Amino acid sequence: MTAVPSQSRLIVGVSGASGAIYGARLLELLQPLPIETHLVMSRSAEMTLALETELKAADLRARADIVHAVGDLAAPISSGSFRTLGMVIAPCSVRSMAEIASGVTSSLLTRAADVVLKERRRLVLLVRETPLHTGHLRTLTALSEMGAIIAPPVPAFYAKPQSLGEMVDQTLGRVLDLFDIDAGIVRRWGEKF
Repeated sequence: MTAVPSQSRLIVGVSGASGAIYGARLLELLQPLPIETHLVMSRSAEMTLALETELKAADLRARADIVHAVGDLAAPISSGSFRTLGMVIAPCSVRSMAEIASGVTSSLLTRAADVVLKERRRLVLLVRETPLHTGHLRTLTALSEMGAIIAPPVPAFYAKPQSLGEMVDQTLGRVLDLFDIDAGIVRRWGEKF
């Protein structure tokens, strides 16, 4: 069995927050790249996906190289010895955010994120909530202090998006930039579009 280099593995988490398209499109963007994707999706993510898109959970699973059941706490991604580039949770619910911040995890989704933090790997959270109250902001601050990158999916209008899809792609392209992965979709400030 040949080992996969850690620099070519990325964990993609999808929580039940609104914005399931972010996780779905992220997996699609990673498919042609030399990145082994590990998907873990919460049960509520499956419901949100069905409510917000025409996709089924099986469609999302088909976009990932390896799929882990959210209840499988013995999955490889639950261990720090399983090396990866890190993890993106797209979208990230407030519940998932709070579990990760507290270190009291109840599923593979939040356990994998906790492991990424403890191993000092990159954790990017596309927190999908607005408005935020002080408790949310304190939790986000704690996560940032622990090393997580908080990247709410805020549209970049300087890119002059012509569709919702272009807005999603710009956000995800910038998220991938955080892992030094260029999917060729970012409209960069100061460069010709």
